[in-house]
Amino acid sequence: MTPRPEGKISRPGVLLAEAPEDAGRAQTLAEEMGLSFVSDPCMTGGEAVWLVLNGDGLALTDGKMAVSADMTSMLPRLRTDRLASELLVRAAGRVKEGEAPLAVDAAAGFGEDALLLAAAGYRVLMFERDPVIAALLADALSRAERIPELSEPVSRMRLRREDSLPAMGRLEETPAVIYLDPMFPEKKKSGLTGKKFQMLHLLAAPCEQEEDMLRAAWNACPGRVVVKRPLKGLCLGGLRPAWSLRGKTVRYDCLVPSGKQI
Repeated sequence: MTPRPEGKISRPGVLLAEAPEDAGRAQTLAEEMGLSFVSDPCMTGGEAVWLVLNGDGLALTDGKMAVSADMTSMLPRLRTDRLASELLVRAAGRVKEGEAPLAVDAAAGFGEDALLLAAAGYRVLMFERDPVIAALLADALSRAERIPELSEPVSRMRLRREDSLPAMGRLEETPAVIYLDPMFPEKKKSGLTGKKFQMLHLLAAPCEQEEDMLRAAWNACPGRVVVKRPLKGLCLGGLRPAWSLRGKTVRYDCLVPSGKQI
């Protein structure tokens, strides 16, 4: 993701605790993120959007609607009869029984794709550089750990709140798969439309370092690199995939690094 022009993009500067019992956690989180902590909605001032913590978890809000990361919305897609047919799972490759290969999601967003990979048996290392999106994802993971149907795959998911671009060059383990989805509108899906998308666009714009991400992923020498692309989009970096899987609106290009740096 690239920096947005000053003055054109609003980002949350305040974290509101809706109830006294949420104040301690909210204050700690605000300090970690460099935000102002408030306990009264009237104290959000002229903020266009702010973070709010309540009994339902952490959310981004403009006072009229709220956006949060929610793993429970993925439960229908995790059913055994559906998971194997997911294009991303097919592109990543089948996990042999008793194994748990490493997959890297280089732009985790709200973690839906990472959850699919974890449910398929991968250990998933997620990178998210935007601190607000990372906080929303971390909160969703914490809540999902307490849900029986999600606790097992979530136990294989690990979040690192940093830029994957330099981090891929110093991975401690060679991944079986590195997954790249640099396209914001597709990454932050979850049925969000209209105003909710506008709110999320305050945090993340389409990535303009796509080719750099591909180069970093390739040079990490994984078993394969899976790239999500628009159905009719050009191949990322001009690299022709070994094969592709096509859906209705997107496709997954599968590249197999040969050991040669690019």
